[in-house]
Amino acid sequence: MNKTDRKKIWMSCIAALLGFAAALSADQFTKYLAEKYLKGGQPFVLIDGVFQLRYLENRGAAFGMMQNMQYIFVAGAVIIMIAFAVIYARMPALRRYIPLRICGVLLCAGAAGNMIDRIRLNYVIDFFYFNLIDFPIFNVADCYVVCACIMFILLILFYYKEDDDFSFLSRKTGK
Repeated sequence: MNKTDRKKIWMSCIAALLGFAAALSADQFTKYLAEKYLKGGQPFVLIDGVFQLRYLENRGAAFGMMQNMQYIFVAGAVIIMIAFAVIYARMPALRRYIPLRICGVLLCAGAAGNMIDRIRLNYVIDFFYFNLIDFPIFNVADCYVVCACIMFILLILFYYKEDDDFSFLSRKTGK
């Protein structure tokens, strides 16, 4: 590996860490605001009958499943972040993989944001509520995870279509 490739890899890692830190900070700041201004109060209606901010302490996963099983969620978040770090390290420093890197950064920021809540509070602070469709209350970290997963599916279906697009994951290749 030449000096230019190493520099690209370092710059990519720095960008990922900065993006991760910014996304994680935004998640934690919005949760702080939700706790400060919404906890114990009435929901803040943004669009009457459609969307509001409502404080909720979620001790489960999506849709309130698996209540009070924080250790499983923390372990899952750690596994996700370690797996992505390994994949990120193996990924070629090419512009072609920037969307995949963004997916991973968003996924890790979402996992870390909710993991911090689970460790610190033993629950996750949720506050976005679409009352028009009575959708479960969620937060910014949840948005990161959902957007990253949707983006990843779209990338797999429509962008990374070549046979060797994921050859960097194989132990047999030198890429």
